[in-house]
Parts: sequence; structure tokens; C-alpha cells
Amino acid sequence: MNRGQLILISLLGILVLSSAIGVVYAKYSSRKHFVELQALKAEQDVFDVEWGRLQLEQSTWATHGRVERIARRKLGMYLPPADRVLVIRP
Repeated sequence: MNRGQLILISLLGILVLSSAIGVVYAKYSSRKHFVELQALKAEQDVFDVEWGRLQLEQSTWATHGRVERIARRKLGMYLPPADRVLVIRP
């Protein structure tokens, strides 16, 4: 084996070793990002449940009967009698 072949084999060995290290690092990085993705999905599920709960609460607070009851009790509002209603047409 001459000197040129030895240098070529050494260079190829270094490249194979570098490639192996790159594969190991890529696999490690991939697993790390996958774990982070799973944690974020779990957090998203928690937020989705909270969002649903808040939408349900909002729909409960905004029911027609509740709004009308508060308007009558706290604001003193009432439905005017028919003779006090004025309809304006264009």
C-alpha cells in the first residue's frame, strides 16, 4: 500500500466517522424535538379544554333570559306598552 492510498483510506475513515456522528446527532435532535412537540400538544389539549369551558360559560352568561332579567332588575328597563311604541318607516 502506498502513501496515497493510505491517505485516501484515512480520509474516507474520517468522513465515515463524521457521518456517523452526524447521524447520531440528528437522531438525538429529532427525539428531543419530538418530546417537545408532545409536550406542546398536551398543553394545547389543556388550552382546548379551557377554551371550551370558557365558551360554555360565556353562552350561559349571555342567555336571553338572564340579560332580560338583569335589564329589568338592575337597570329598571321594561317593555313599553303598545301605545308608546312608535314605528318609523322610510
